[in-house]
Amino acid sequence: MFVRSVKAPRGNYEYLRLVESYRQGTKVKQRIVVHLGRKDLLAPHLDTLVRLLQTDSSSSRWVRSEDITTPQAATWGPLLVIRHLFAKLALDRMLDAGGSPLRHGQPLSERLFPLLANRLTRPGSEHALAPWLEEFYVCTAQGRRWQPQWKPSHRVKVSFEQLKLWYQTLDDLLAQKARLEKELYLELRHLFSLQPDLVFYDLTSTYFEGTGPASLARFGYSRDERPRNRQILVGVVMMDGWPIAHHVFAGNRLDQSTVLEVVEDLRQRFGLNRMILVGDRGLVTLRNLEELHQAQQGYLLGLQRRNRQNVYEYIQQAEARSDWQECPAGITASEKSAVPRTRVVEVPGRQPGVRKIGAAAASKLRRHHGHRYFAWELRQGKFRFFEHPLNLRREKALEGKYVIQTEEPHLTPLQAVAAYKQLNEVERAFAHLKHLVELRPVFHQQEERVRAHVFVAALALLVDRALEKELQTASSGLSSPAAWQALETIRCVEVGLGSGHKLCVTRGSQHAASVLRALRITELDPPRPASGQEYVM
Repeated sequence: MFVRSVKAPRGNYEYLRLVESYRQGTKVKQRIVVHLGRKDLLAPHLDTLVRLLQTDSSSSRWVRSEDITTPQAATWGPLLVIRHLFAKLALDRMLDAGGSPLRHGQPLSERLFPLLANRLTRPGSEHALAPWLEEFYVCTAQGRRWQPQWKPSHRVKVSFEQLKLWYQTLDDLLAQKARLEKELYLELRHLFSLQPDLVFYDLTSTYFEGTGPASLARFGYSRDERPRNRQILVGVVMMDGWPIAHHVFAGNRLDQSTVLEVVEDLRQRFGLNRMILVGDRGLVTLRNLEELHQAQQGYLLGLQRRNRQNVYEYIQQAEARSDWQECPAGITASEKSAVPRTRVVEVPGRQPGVRKIGAAAASKLRRHHGHRYFAWELRQGKFRFFEHPLNLRREKALEGKYVIQTEEPHLTPLQAVAAYKQLNEVERAFAHLKHLVELRPVFHQQEERVRAHVFVAALALLVDRALEKELQTASSGLSSPAAWQALETIRCVEVGLGSGHKLCVTRGSQHAASVLRALRITELDPPRPASGQEYVM
């Protein structure tokens, strides 16, 4: 039954009727049970009507407006999506298959979930998890909400028991790293049909606040422009846009010194007996190429234009050719309003070599690369600079071009360029590592905790890539950072209803709704915990 409001033809008043739906054969019909009267006359007596209609045995379902309260609200949307992707990637199953002990009654997957979700929403240290748990509705798969544990009147405001739980979770996670990365690779290969022939590898650095562990924290070339901070190097291995492995190196390692170590790890752990390593110019050395060739591994590597003896010769040969081919736009280029053109031509190469770079000169021209275009002289006390008769022509030939080298005969020039451009996926991954999940700075002072910190960030990056690929499949115009932000408009609101309460979920913004549609998520409510087991800790 339901109440229907109707207005009489050419009348000024609305009338209320109690209507009942019933089935007659295959048709659903409605009939009027009773005419209640004029709406304006019944309105002052609504409370009395509700009280008369309720039986003595039924609990009251009518609450006065002044008894409705909203004692608290928490952000829920990102957690809903992370839990969905967590299950889709089978992270919960894989994390709990390693035999890690239950701590506070929770398996490793449930203890790691808050750490990973924090990286994708409000990245911070383990100390910062407590205020984050108050702001976000973080619950287990059974619906038990994580509660922050505070400690009054101390410099460290979070209880040591809760901090200890997070640190133990980091230790338990690191112990499973080798197994987890391999199982994740096999799961991704099964779910998304990864092509293991092209492997993309690049490095970045992240710095420490403090001294850091002596075995890892070293001074080196800082990509973060923090040369006075000790750092580590983080190498990420990607396949079809998915991060499948990562490596943590001491901060003073040279990029090229890590290549053979990574290739050997891929061969032993992942069973990739034959691969084509795609890397940037900083990974090229004569020894690396010789070792890859002897190991029967392929490579597709960029060459440094000015520090390789034969590059200018290659470009001169290419400019004399007329069979240049147009290349498809790369990932980054396709996002620009004016898509730049790329053309390619294949020329025969030579056995690669490396030229030694001399010490930096003190002159202004050399310091600011002006020696590439200009020469100068000092005669009879007068200084004069002019266009270099040889270098300027050479620089004009080099500008706007790049040279890549491979020994793979089955790769066409177009395929080689397309593969090399996919290194932008690694660059995008580094950008998300540093700015979205905020890998930097690192505060841990123990080597194992540093490695575990990077592992949590790598898993958060994996979940972020899963979201981005779902959005791309659904032809959504949202990037993953924009999607995470939009999802924060979906909130859990506790509504007080007199003597009881109800947990309600807001629907969020239009962008949040589009993300849920892309992921095919229809159930927004968090799981309901068993009575008496509403909270963890």
